[in-house]
Amino acid sequence: MQVLHRLFSCRYMVKEKDRVGELPTSKEAYKTTFRLAWPSMTESVLVCLTGAVDTMMVGTLSPQAISAVGITNQPKFILLALIFSLNVGITAVIARRKGENNQEGANRCFKQTLIVASILAILLFLIGNAIAEPLLRFAGAKADIIADAVLYFRIIMVGIFFNSLGLAINAAQRGVGNTRISMTTNLTANIVNVIFNYFLINGVWIFPKWGVAGAAVATVLGNFVAFVMAVCSVIPKNRYISLFSKAKWSFDKLTMQSVTKVSSSACAEQVAMRVGFFLYAKIVADLGTIPFATHQVCMSIMSISFGFGDGFGVASATLVGQSLGAKRADIARMYASICQRMALIISTVLFAAFIIWRREIVGLFSTDATIISQGSMIMIIMAFTTHAQTSQVIITGALRGAGDALHVALTSLLSIAIVRPILSWVLCYPVGWGLYGAWIGVMLDQFTRLGINWSHFKKGKWTKIKL
Repeated sequence: MQVLHRLFSCRYMVKEKDRVGELPTSKEAYKTTFRLAWPSMTESVLVCLTGAVDTMMVGTLSPQAISAVGITNQPKFILLALIFSLNVGITAVIARRKGENNQEGANRCFKQTLIVASILAILLFLIGNAIAEPLLRFAGAKADIIADAVLYFRIIMVGIFFNSLGLAINAAQRGVGNTRISMTTNLTANIVNVIFNYFLINGVWIFPKWGVAGAAVATVLGNFVAFVMAVCSVIPKNRYISLFSKAKWSFDKLTMQSVTKVSSSACAEQVAMRVGFFLYAKIVADLGTIPFATHQVCMSIMSISFGFGDGFGVASATLVGQSLGAKRADIARMYASICQRMALIISTVLFAAFIIWRREIVGLFSTDATIISQGSMIMIIMAFTTHAQTSQVIITGALRGAGDALHVALTSLLSIAIVRPILSWVLCYPVGWGLYGAWIGVMLDQFTRLGINWSHFKKGKWTKIKL
């Protein structure tokens, strides 16, 4: 009991020499963390579950359909990399302004970055449609899935404008601690997505049977609903972040410098991540349609465990940013540590579930005997990856919230763009472990990022970054 008390008590999380003033009580600190974390965690997990349900529904068509939809994921995320990078800057700067009690500065940042997000969204739509087929062929799409993959990709590009702006608004809301808004918009959108998947994939009731195209249309409808709800959240004038605040829409040097400082490093991180994920997916795609379908099923399951870590990562970024804005680096350290402790419990539960019910979980996605057999083995590797994955996501969130996106970018470049694809290729082909080798590469990537980011976090240089 004494060990658990020391592990979870706030007064043991910050050294005496690092304290600036009184720390919140453990009860207050955990309550604040949970208040921010549970909406983001719920949102992330439900989004991942919806993606998993998408895979299940498409899986009723064929393993080829799973591969056709799955092959579009990394190309899509490559195009969205600029939006994701911008959003890191939005959250970090607005959280810092909130901690400084500078509401006008927060709204200036929101309005200016919304304009930038709109321009980027239009460009992404045009580029995505123009290069869809060569991009997917390069990603590893074979002759038996290329037609469906291109059709699916071009349809979801229609929704990228709504998706990009909705994500930007939600990033601003997270900066001021309004994580429930993002949860509500995404939850509703995902319900819409699942409903129209049901109707449009297999042609239920009066709806046409569009198969893979139906899944894409359902995604676009979900994106549009999320966008409308996000816009509605910033219309009232009495909200901390509002479209109708007195803050000007015109660009100012200080605001854009602050956002660019974080977003440029985050962009480098996104490029490294997406290139690494892209190469990794291509390595697995070259194994064949059935192994890639198995891989997509397992990635859908792994994303659920990521969702729990991501929720605490969002809370960590927000609380760290606000604490540093209030000149309380000690409290920033404390909140990052609390997120780690709370996520440790969830990771342990997931570890047990992935081991005990691995065949049953994979069986939800496909009845193919090969997919279930290979997927069950991969679930064991996944279980032993869960704690490292969740922990490194939370530390990364804290560093982003502090504005230390450069370190995160360099770590991603080393681990995701170099370690993961090289080790995965070596273990897949020369060593001959195939799909299992690719997943061992994922596990080693997660532990590499955890080790590097944890060492950097403990040094504390991130507490001195100015925005």
